[in-house]
Amino acid sequence: MADRYLSFTATAPGRFLTARLGLPQPAALSRWTAERPALDGHLLHLTAGGPSGLDLAPVLARTGLPTTTETAGTGTGTGTEAAGATTGTTGTTGTTGTTGSAGSTRPAAVVLDATGVRDVDALAEVHAALHPVLRSVAASGRVVVLGAPLDARDHHQAAVQQALEGFVRSLGKEIGRGRTVNLVRLTDASAAESTLRFLLSPKSAYVSGQVIGVGAEAPDGPVDWILPLIGRTALVTGGARGIGAAVAETLARDGAHVVVLDVPQAEEDAHRVAARLGGSALTLDITAADAGERIAAELPDGLDVLIHNAGITRDRRLVNMPAERWSSVLDVNLASVLRTTDALLAKGALRTGGRIVATASIAGLAGNAGQTNYGASKAGVAGLVRSLAPRALAEHGVTVNAVAPGFIETRMTAAVPLFIREAGRRMNSLAQGGLPVDVAETTAWLAHPASGAVNGQVVRVCGQSLLGA
Repeated sequence: MADRYLSFTATAPGRFLTARLGLPQPAALSRWTAERPALDGHLLHLTAGGPSGLDLAPVLARTGLPTTTETAGTGTGTGTEAAGATTGTTGTTGTTGTTGSAGSTRPAAVVLDATGVRDVDALAEVHAALHPVLRSVAASGRVVVLGAPLDARDHHQAAVQQALEGFVRSLGKEIGRGRTVNLVRLTDASAAESTLRFLLSPKSAYVSGQVIGVGAEAPDGPVDWILPLIGRTALVTGGARGIGAAVAETLARDGAHVVVLDVPQAEEDAHRVAARLGGSALTLDITAADAGERIAAELPDGLDVLIHNAGITRDRRLVNMPAERWSSVLDVNLASVLRTTDALLAKGALRTGGRIVATASIAGLAGNAGQTNYGASKAGVAGLVRSLAPRALAEHGVTVNAVAPGFIETRMTAAVPLFIREAGRRMNSLAQGGLPVDVAETTAWLAHPASGAVNGQVVRVCGQSLLGA
């Protein structure tokens, strides 16, 4: 269903009226297309807290955005002066750095390296670096703050690095104009390349206010950044429609042979999607005790990407919820994920370098009235990811992550009563619902061969929902 409010606020009368009434003014988001695969403009690279030792320059150069580098402080009390110099070169009136493909003088993205921030005084450099440039960031632009892992031996460093999380989440809620803000904790720039490419591209349009941890694992060999999944097989459960179909399409775009799995009742849709993508279809009941064994038998050559997308809702308040509504949701959304994953790992069906991406939900992180069953199942997915991820990587060479969608425009949400639907759309920092492709792009990033250093993460795709962390 079209978001008529979003369309209305894009008109002059709509902007005037909503401004007078103090209503949200969402900006149309710029998403990835083959014609416009990159943000329009240049990248501004800033530093706070002194040199970090990260070799960011070659990684940022490969994002496709011309880069201007400025130093915002060295940890010796010169942060404000350096940031003042930055204001002069990258303010709203122009830049002395290289401009983007369309000649834009506004930075399309800002990367602030704050990994060297180790005390409260150095936090002032974060303010000094970003304060002068935020107004100049283009609409649908990106701000990415780089932080360091918390040092358990240094409570001052841990305190200020944790402070970056509150800073990023707060900035994401006020920056507006379709711009996003995220924090990446890393120790090695090359291991974070796929993550930075994703966050600094139109593919991350609906991901904001997130804290993403990236380990130091090196990428698995050379990467084809155009078709990263070429030669790989991906299985998408619940892939015949909605978000699952969007995930299947995006993985196929990235070169994967996609197996579209769905229930027998959706066989026609599954075959239609598979045929369109040049993939194959598999129909079975994912809750069957032998579902994992049957999948392994159908894919004797193995599997590289396993996407747990199948899920159902049976909403009702707990006091009115029959046992069947509870058990059916837990069986589809959680028990089947556990059983299938265990079976495929035990049989070695997932090749080394494989990726498991499960679908959680902000309902599992923040809770939702009438969804105790659904919230429990999706919180369970997050628990599965965090527990299994280190063991799966150590024992099988496979990463395990999850996406947690918020309000996504699907046939299911189109059936929600008007006022509840509008509340769901507006109660996030971007003041609009996401699209299935937003979940799909995030899934594709986690499935990327170069994303091996991203493990055990639960990434919300919710436009930074105002509910939950």
